Amino acid sequence: MVFAAAQNTASGCPAHRDLPEAIAALKRQRNAVILAHYYQEPEIQDIADFIGDSLELSRKAAATDAEVIVFCGVHFMAEVAKILSPQKTVLLPDLEAGCTLADACPADGFAQFRAEHPDHLVVSYINCSAAVKAQSDLICTSSNAVDLVNQLPADQPILFAPDQNLGRWVQSQSGRELTLWPGSCIVHETFSEQGLLQLKLDHPKAEVLAHPECQQHLLDHADFIGSTSALLRRSEASAAQEFIVLTEPGILHQMRKAVPGKAFFEVPGADGCSCNACPYMRLNTLEKLWQCLESMEPRIEMDEAMRLRALAPIQKMLEMSR
Repeated sequence: MVFAAAQNTASGCPAHRDLPEAIAALKRQRNAVILAHYYQEPEIQDIADFIGDSLELSRKAAATDAEVIVFCGVHFMAEVAKILSPQKTVLLPDLEAGCTLADACPADGFAQFRAEHPDHLVVSYINCSAAVKAQSDLICTSSNAVDLVNQLPADQPILFAPDQNLGRWVQSQSGRELTLWPGSCIVHETFSEQGLLQLKLDHPKAEVLAHPECQQHLLDHADFIGSTSALLRRSEASAAQEFIVLTEPGILHQMRKAVPGKAFFEVPGADGCSCNACPYMRLNTLEKLWQCLESMEPRIEMDEAMRLRALAPIQKMLEMSR
């Protein structure tokens, strides 16, 4: 994976209040589509063409006639967009927008881990680098991981990477024993159980919604566990009027827009801090979004052999999900 050099200057950038209009003009000029993950700042979500989870966004962008994809998310997400749309220019507003989960599973270390389990089929969560995807047999998302694992032969040993918390949840739901890579998301490991219990005391009728990347002791308190999109749908469909949400708080913006009459509460960090917001997702700003469309940098470039190897397990996932 090669990243084009970023331009750090915002010379000529319009005033903040004028940025939405300026970005819209550049988007039309570049024939671009803007993608925003649910964990982006509300002001970025509000100007995006599509808002959602990472794979869903990349598939939607691939189906458009846009020549340029601006992915307001983190780098593994922009990689997926490039894997699915090699003919399009893919921009990431800030190249420092990484992912601790993906970074904690380096390709060389993962290759050694695989070599230690040669008889295992490798199922990798989409929150990993293209280099790790290229070493995988099957990619999954948090919404389809259990179903995909259930489709694999019962006597097939499975290596699951990189999120051990998601892997443990898949184990509990599928009844399959998985060999887990010991990775985790810093956001989903910072939630305070004490803070959660206090919120439950303060709001006894609230439904607890949790992402399966959370640790098991937190999932034990959940009324509903699912992907970020599934949590959003649950908030709309549930009869509950209050929700305690155990995932990155960026999703609360869409929840409040979808059902403005309901109340949503985020769970504080273990130290009582508001450290449940992903620091890497929040590196993207309107200024950086304007700048990347202006300069057409930084862009994602990928070796074609790597792209094809990473594409194969994604295609297998899509085939098994039909």
